[in-house]
Amino acid sequence: MRPVTKIATGLVIAFGALRLNGFDLLFDPVGWSLCAAGLLSLQRPGDAFAVARAWAVCMAPVSLVAVLADGVRTDAPIKHVVGIAVTVGGLITVWLIVDALVIRMRSRGDSSQVALLDVLRWAVAGLGGVGLLARYGYGELSPVLLVGWFAALVVLIVVLYRSAGRPYLCATP
Repeated sequence: MRPVTKIATGLVIAFGALRLNGFDLLFDPVGWSLCAAGLLSLQRPGDAFAVARAWAVCMAPVSLVAVLADGVRTDAPIKHVVGIAVTVGGLITVWLIVDALVIRMRSRGDSSQVALLDVLRWAVAGLGGVGLLARYGYGELSPVLLVGWFAALVVLIVVLYRSAGRPYLCATP
């Protein structure tokens, strides 16, 4: 599997939810680990992929704690703290992944997808941040906002899948 395909599949697993009797069958730590594996394949010493990979590696145990915290009482403070950490960490990780890809694309002179990726990362991070604030009572969450965030995330993942075959986004020796 190509590195960017691993990243895109990892994002599908990390942000997707396939529930059976209240249990999410898409195990988020596996998704973040898959992202980290793809980022490791693209990493060169001192580049932006190393930072993105470090965040993806950190998100795996954080999301595992979130899975374990699902059994805790709804009003427990730890559940809120973990929920915020998962959301903010996930949004930062997506931002850093796209940033690393944009830097690599620009360095190779390929600007065909750079503007689109830049808009999508702002949409995913910005709308996700607003959604987090709304979740904790700092406003109302409009269905349009939720649909916009979901659409931006889906388009981002599709663009990643379509970009996976570019030679400079293949594994480094």
